[in-house]
Amino acid sequence: MIILGLILLIVGIVFGISILTTIGVILMLVGAVAWLLGTTGHPIGGRSHYW
Repeated sequence: MIILGLILLIVGIVFGISILTTIGVILMLVGAVAWLLGTTGHPIGGRSHYW
């Protein structure tokens, strides 16, 4: 999710499409939060690990 967000962010900046930039930032933030919660052992969506 973090990588997809980064790709959308870069594409949005290069082509000047603001909605892709916004979606990219949101996906990066959600992915980072899920990654942090997964590494601390909190289950996310019924899974004990998040890759």
